[in-house]
Amino acid sequence: MGHSPVSDGEPSTWVPAQVPGAVQLDWAAGQGWGPFYWGDNWRDYGWMEDAYWTYRAMLPTSSPGSDSRAVLVCCGVDYACRVFVGERLVHEQEGMFTPFEIDVSEHLGQELRIVVSPAPKEPGVAEGRDQARRSCKPAVSYGWDFHPRLIPLGIWDETYLQIWGADRLADAETRYRLAEDLNHADLELRVVADGSRGARVRWQVEDDSGRIVVDQTGPLTETQTARLDQPELWWPHDQGPQTRYRSRVMLLDGDGQVLDERVQAFGLRRVRLVMHEGAWTWPDSFPKTRSNPPITLEVNGRRIFGKGANWVSPDIFPGTLDEGRYREQLELAKGANMNLLRMWGGAPVQKEAFYRLCDELGIMVWQEFPLACNAYPDDPDYLRVVDQESRSILRRLRRHPSVVLWCGGNELFNGWSGMTDQSHALRLLNANCFELDRQTPFLPTSPVMGMGHGHYVFADLETGEEAWSLFQNASCTAYTEFGCGGPSPEPVLRSFLPEDELFPPKPGTVWETHHAFGVWMPQSHLYLETIEHYLGPVTSLEDLVEKGQLLQAEGFRGLFEEARRQMPVASMALNWCLNEPWPCAANNSLLAWPCEPKPALQAVGEACRPSLASARVRKFMWRPGEWFDPELWVLHDGPEEIEGGAMVAELDRGTGFEPLLSWDFPTLAPNQNLRGPRVQFQLPPSAAGRMVLRLSVEGRPELESRYTLVLSTGSSNAPTLKRLNF
Repeated sequence: MGHSPVSDGEPSTWVPAQVPGAVQLDWAAGQGWGPFYWGDNWRDYGWMEDAYWTYRAMLPTSSPGSDSRAVLVCCGVDYACRVFVGERLVHEQEGMFTPFEIDVSEHLGQELRIVVSPAPKEPGVAEGRDQARRSCKPAVSYGWDFHPRLIPLGIWDETYLQIWGADRLADAETRYRLAEDLNHADLELRVVADGSRGARVRWQVEDDSGRIVVDQTGPLTETQTARLDQPELWWPHDQGPQTRYRSRVMLLDGDGQVLDERVQAFGLRRVRLVMHEGAWTWPDSFPKTRSNPPITLEVNGRRIFGKGANWVSPDIFPGTLDEGRYREQLELAKGANMNLLRMWGGAPVQKEAFYRLCDELGIMVWQEFPLACNAYPDDPDYLRVVDQESRSILRRLRRHPSVVLWCGGNELFNGWSGMTDQSHALRLLNANCFELDRQTPFLPTSPVMGMGHGHYVFADLETGEEAWSLFQNASCTAYTEFGCGGPSPEPVLRSFLPEDELFPPKPGTVWETHHAFGVWMPQSHLYLETIEHYLGPVTSLEDLVEKGQLLQAEGFRGLFEEARRQMPVASMALNWCLNEPWPCAANNSLLAWPCEPKPALQAVGEACRPSLASARVRKFMWRPGEWFDPELWVLHDGPEEIEGGAMVAELDRGTGFEPLLSWDFPTLAPNQNLRGPRVQFQLPPSAAGRMVLRLSVEGRPELESRYTLVLSTGSSNAPTLKRLNF
């Protein structure tokens, strides 16, 4: 692999290439560079986005045989490329999500070259995400508040040479439609094949136990259909089993011998977006219209509260991702009781292994197309690529039961994007989703009216109002982005910060270039002044991490529980964000790069338990003499009823737990919360410090909840949170 400044130039230096991967990583390895994430090393990669990069390899010399073909299969090149065999141009395309296949049988023994073009940029536009607005290149690579400007290029997905027989199944897809009462499913097999028209197709479907429930043979040219009575359904992991069927399709010759076969796992589920309870009663006077768009998920006839996070790519270089890295993060998400991940439109669509794992683990996927925070144009050249890329994404991902929602992209209906329902790109995406996967709901963007994005701070830096209070005074149909910043664990910080910059954190250092300062506000995402306001001066790196992570964890705990309390009007709580693509000094993420859980992940997992004792606490910081007045709740979104019990609220101010209130609550029906009494306790004089509110239910330790709060005497060593001038 090598580079050139011009499209037809010959690289002067060649280095080994890892496929799949990225040209930046290959060049850095070949030149002996240090890690891209150390210090400000990432700045050395800037020139690479404007070079032409050439991969080369020799095709084998041996012939596959007269009845076979040698085919180059490429699952993805980032972003635009030309393919040459010898001196002959055999393929060119724009778009990283569209695979391609090239028959090279007549070119064996020749050199194969894949020339990757520079990163796409809108001409005349200043450096930033706007440069991506005429392409389907994920905009995050052009710089974001958690991602440096480092634009990956190269062969990012599996690429290999495959020998095909003359008779071959090019594709075999099993589609289905569930009856309204879910008592049967009509299956349909669609086959695309190369070779003899006299061939026949045998179709077998096995259930989860291996029992064959469909076994039939038909002509190659016809679509086969079958009916399953009383089908077993696929559910999110917190609602039921992840049952999947196995469809085996065999291409047979005239003697019944198998020439080729395809196997597909599929799950049966019905997903709808429905209006929340009471949505049709407002407005209650003329003009009559719909109040808010439907955003409540209904799976298999059951309304489900979506609990989870926004997923950004786990690495700047998506070519490095594999099943092992996906599984590590997805199992942590499931362990935190998440049932829904929003695949944010600023990041790449993930590789196939990601969606297979979501099917297996029972995690629903809200999939956005690669549009984010830009005014994407209506011109034909751009729409041609959108059409090509979206169709490729739809055909690949519609086979996964975990993919429950399509969305046009991120934050497109606002002042900085300026798109509307009438924008041609969104109309095209809606049309393609309807044509290719009409049984899965579609949203034009997030947020739409009624939904909430933000805030991303523990306490508002202009007003001082805490995030808990902001949510308690809000009324959204879904909270699909919200955050609380927190520092990375100490070992992660030490992995990229020079020793002389470790502490104290300062703007203008690597702390800033790794997103602790100045990313969209002067203090974001570390918010050092906020940390010291609540928890006192930080005295060391270890002290900073402990205090900052405590605020993040308790902030997220309160926000998730509050969103759940607002059910059924509120239908989702998806924090910003689960993960991050490189080591951030501070971020809203629950996982620090590459996969290091912060304490906030555990707090979110506790807040997302199917059933728990919960407290609505007005604020985080309290003072002696104030009336401490948390409101007690039982939160329950499980599919079974929950038995009643006796809840006890206790407070520990550093001298042991003392009882505040006891509440006997009744049995709750499935998917039902219950509001209880309010504590009234005047805080006595006490030394400043932390206090813990504990809610417990006798004999039910799985329902217990704890909240760490701050008791302050207003001493001068805690700076006042004040309005900042920007």
